[in-house]
Amino acid sequence: MDVIKQICPILSEFRLGGKIEAVRPYGNGHINDTFLVETSGANPAKYIFQRVNPNVFKKPVQVMKNIEKVTAFLKVRSDSEREVLSLVPTLEGNTYYEDKDKIVWRVYKYIDNSICLDIVEDPADFYECAFAFGSFQKNLSNFPADTLYETIPDFHNTPSRYGDFLRAVSENRSGRADTAKDEIEFVKARQSFYSCLIDAEKRGDLPLRVTHNDTKSNNVMLDIATRKALCVIDLDTVMPGYSVTDFGDAIRFGASTAAEDEPDLDKVHFDIELYRAYMKGFLDGCGGKLKNSEIMLLPEGAKMMTIECGMRFLGDYINGDTYFKTSYPEHNLVRARTQLKLVREMEEQWEEMKKEAAKYCL
Repeated sequence: MDVIKQICPILSEFRLGGKIEAVRPYGNGHINDTFLVETSGANPAKYIFQRVNPNVFKKPVQVMKNIEKVTAFLKVRSDSEREVLSLVPTLEGNTYYEDKDKIVWRVYKYIDNSICLDIVEDPADFYECAFAFGSFQKNLSNFPADTLYETIPDFHNTPSRYGDFLRAVSENRSGRADTAKDEIEFVKARQSFYSCLIDAEKRGDLPLRVTHNDTKSNNVMLDIATRKALCVIDLDTVMPGYSVTDFGDAIRFGASTAAEDEPDLDKVHFDIELYRAYMKGFLDGCGGKLKNSEIMLLPEGAKMMTIECGMRFLGDYINGDTYFKTSYPEHNLVRARTQLKLVREMEEQWEEMKKEAAKYCL
């Protein structure tokens, strides 16, 4: 298959500089199709060209409208093009192109001399990733979150996720529920916890903010020379949400001593030192924009995102692996077990987690 011939007609709809010289697959994302485009001419350039996955994003135009608003807002407050993703307009001046099949395509300017990390091995890099997501909160603190589309309804509504989980257990489509009795009971035993963030919003302790909702380390670009954070990428899930869930999802993924699908639970631990490092970086990045009540709920955000992810893996296992990609029959059960192990260790160190948050309250 000649990739250039296949997608060049679509690329020609965008205002690229120069002649297209190369197009090749780029990155290791699991959702959108991504390509690196190189052009030649007086001003040779590189671009990131993407097809928005319509199976995941049912309303891709809303996704693009959110990205357009947020990046435009950040541009005004930025000193460098490398600090914010830059959408390349179409010939008609739009931020995306919709083909005859209603598939949405977009182009970003490539950020030169940068790197993103799938696995963070250096605490300094972990701090920089945290700082980047904290800065994202700070720089968007005055953005009216309620003007954004909720592109994936109830994305981090844990009571709703729990309802989905209970239905999966009740229907037991795969017949696997009996192989996960202990895990099912673990999730059920914590039912009273699942509404605490929603309750905090109702009390006024947890404001609705612009959130990223996929705060893994590989969604931060670092300068390849200085290793300082440049900008946050992958804005597809930007929508209204809670600052503490952005923090929590990063902890769930980054403060574990093992991979998300590590079958040997003896290798899986919640590293409270990484939690401390990330909290410092995140709050340094936030620059005092979070309320004390939000800061004190950061531990709840970490636990909530971890157990929510665990129940989603477990529910999918019981449903017969209909959502998450798996490599073997027990893959989702293994993933669920790592998350529940982390939750258990968070609970064992809960007092320390709360004390760490209290240090940052003014």
